[in-house]
Amino acid sequence: MGCRTPAAGGVVSTTVAAATITLALCSAGCAHGARASGLHVASATELRSADPQATAPVGTGEGVAPRAAQPERARSGLEDTSKKSASLETAAYTDSDRVTVFTPAISGTIENVVDGASLHGSYLVDVVSAASVDIIATASRRWHEVRHAGALSGEYKPHDLGIGFSASVSSEPDYFSYGASGHLSYDFDEKNTSIFFGYGYGHDTIGRSGTSFTTFARSLQRGSLLLGVDQVVGPATLASLSLGVIIENGDQSKPYRYIPMFSPAEAQATPAGASVDYVNAHRLFERPLEQLPLARRRFALSSTLAQRFDSSTLRASERVYIDNWGLKASTTDARWFFDAAERIRLWPHVRFHAQTPVGFWQRAYVSSGQPGFALPELRTGDRELGPLWAATGGGGAKLFLGSAAHPHFFAIAIEADAVYTSYLDDLFISGRTGVLGSLTLEVEEP
Repeated sequence: MGCRTPAAGGVVSTTVAAATITLALCSAGCAHGARASGLHVASATELRSADPQATAPVGTGEGVAPRAAQPERARSGLEDTSKKSASLETAAYTDSDRVTVFTPAISGTIENVVDGASLHGSYLVDVVSAASVDIIATASRRWHEVRHAGALSGEYKPHDLGIGFSASVSSEPDYFSYGASGHLSYDFDEKNTSIFFGYGYGHDTIGRSGTSFTTFARSLQRGSLLLGVDQVVGPATLASLSLGVIIENGDQSKPYRYIPMFSPAEAQATPAGASVDYVNAHRLFERPLEQLPLARRRFALSSTLAQRFDSSTLRASERVYIDNWGLKASTTDARWFFDAAERIRLWPHVRFHAQTPVGFWQRAYVSSGQPGFALPELRTGDRELGPLWAATGGGGAKLFLGSAAHPHFFAIAIEADAVYTSYLDDLFISGRTGVLGSLTLEVEEP
């Protein structure tokens, strides 16, 4: 039923790893997953990787080394120099608003199939069940839904110049999304500096559950640009800076979201967090559908710093965001990976997000009532477009179970986070507590 997977107030997440573009676009806290069309669909393993080397190059105890040059091509024969890995993940989410999500996912990677090439594929299933306060407010029953999402990405970088692509598709009963993107990267200064540029396009079709797209459908088109640089600052330090621009055209209004209307006096008297019973007792008769602007322009500036110490790696990131709807946001995230033992890696994780509301946000919208129903042109009940802050805390562990010669051949990772979101000016609820956990099995060919 539209965009309903919960998230902790994230707006636009821009992650760059070794000049490979991964954009996870979210509409002010609504985790679209594969609906971030034209971009890489990632499981929680990729988006919350427990391996500091996923964002490095982070070396061993000696520190961060500059990117190694690609190996020379095999001089003869058909020698297989590829490195293969696969992961199987199970993730689950639940919150105090009676929403649960169960997500099994599988992914695989082949690197250096031909020297300098890599290929990655992933597939996930979201099983969602919800009886949130917004559903109760419309006298609806708990609903269940399944979403399927798949992605394929690759890169070819035999020397300093690299080129990459990604494609994704996502399907559920009332939402279909597809997209593709490409990027270029170039290394110079003995591979201590890398610049990258990418462009993506996505197309979403928004419908209603139980109704075919030929009967009812809205289209949303999305173009995205990413420009950035990775810089080896020192023997143990890597920094990254990127600018993302997202251009969206189409009606993103939710076809299930009805907005309560109030008289001017009642609107002013309605308190934040007012219950469903209070709203129903004081609102006017009409409940029009949500109506959002038909175009959105998003801008995000992201920075990441990775620092290697003797037996640990600190990775911190900051993202600032603004769009032409008036929403402004800041997201700070940090993980500190510790080599607790030869085969054990532990890490704490903290995250803080804060945002202002969109310009047309109102806790209680005003209508003149009958006759005429003078409704506000723009109106929303999406609390993720309102003022809020969210704090996340948790951590994880990874155990390497391979042989003495190849300890990374098999690994098990577990991660858990608790998230509290405070809604500062909204109806029905003033806060939400959620828990997200995942268990991942990883296999890497020696």
